[in-house]
Amino acid sequence: MTADEPATKKTAEPSGVDLARVALRAAREQARARGEVAQQKKQARRGGGLRSGARADGRDPMALGAAINRLLTERGWEAPAAVGGVMGRWSQIVGEDVAKHCVPERYDEDERVLFVRCDSTAWATNLRLLAPTLVARLNEDLGHGRVKLIKVQGPGGPARRYGPLRAPGSTGPGDTYG
Repeated sequence: MTADEPATKKTAEPSGVDLARVALRAAREQARARGEVAQQKKQARRGGGLRSGARADGRDPMALGAAINRLLTERGWEAPAAVGGVMGRWSQIVGEDVAKHCVPERYDEDERVLFVRCDSTAWATNLRLLAPTLVARLNEDLGHGRVKLIKVQGPGGPARRYGPLRAPGSTGPGDTYG
């Protein structure tokens, strides 16, 4: 050590003004924390959220998602809504190739049957072979037992016309459909 260097280095300690600022900041944070706790307690007493009046009732505002879930539950539409979601995601569930040729038409909730229409008899046969796999995939997505059976329908044939060029009792070109 040389004589020019001080023996100890002094660290800057907060002065009176800095101490006051630190104390004020801490007091504000504590007040904010108490205010949030008090606000949370107040909302908990009220049941949380906005209210339409003095007491909670069905007219109180709620988030859109919560309102839709409440409506689905009250009306018993959970299964049809879930199946509707599957119909919207049909190509993701069955694959692009199958989705190009086969379209879900309707769902019978009582019998738990999904009706699918195919654009050709070949695809209808193919889908009938794939039906057990699709039922398992759909139940995995929707919940066990939502779909028990897939009824595959062939293409709708052309309109059957009756007239002088038709043999009595024939079904015409519709013989090969379905």
